[in-house]
Amino acid sequence: MTDILKYDLINRQLEALTEGEGNVLPNLANASALLYQELEGINWVGFYLMVDGELLLGPFQGKPACIHIPLEKGVCGTAAALDKTMVVENVHAFAGHIACDGASNSEIVIPLHADGIITGVLDIDSPLYSRFTEIDRNGLEKFTLILEKNCRWK
Repeated sequence: MTDILKYDLINRQLEALTEGEGNVLPNLANASALLYQELEGINWVGFYLMVDGELLLGPFQGKPACIHIPLEKGVCGTAAALDKTMVVENVHAFAGHIACDGASNSEIVIPLHADGIITGVLDIDSPLYSRFTEIDRNGLEKFTLILEKNCRWK
C-alpha cells in the first residue's frame, strides 16, 4: 500500500472513530492510538492543548512527556505560535528544541484549530532522521481537519 493510500485509510478510520462523538478527550485519545498503531518509524504521538496561554500535555501514546510547553519554545511551541505545520528533519539542530525523549531525532507538529483559533497541536516524534515527508504532512493535515470538524473544543 502506498503512503497516500495508507493516509486515506487512516483518515477514514478516524472519521469512523469520531463520528457521533464530539467530546474532544476520547477523540484525541483514539486519534493518538490510531496513529501510533498505523504509522511506522515513530516513538511518540500525541496532543498538546492550549491552556492559559501555553501548551499542556493531552492524550498521547509513547513514553512520558513534557507537561508544559511555552509558546515559541521547542517545535510544538513554535508551530503553535506561528500557526504553521513544522517538519523537522533533525531535532538536535532545531534551536530551542525541548528533549522529552533523547531517542527522538525528527518531528512533525500540526496546529489544531477551533473557530480559527489555535486549540493545540498534534505532535509526532521519530527515532529516525528525516522520517516525515510531504505525504506525511498532507495526510496528517487532513487528519487534523477531521478532528477540528468532529470535536467540540469548548
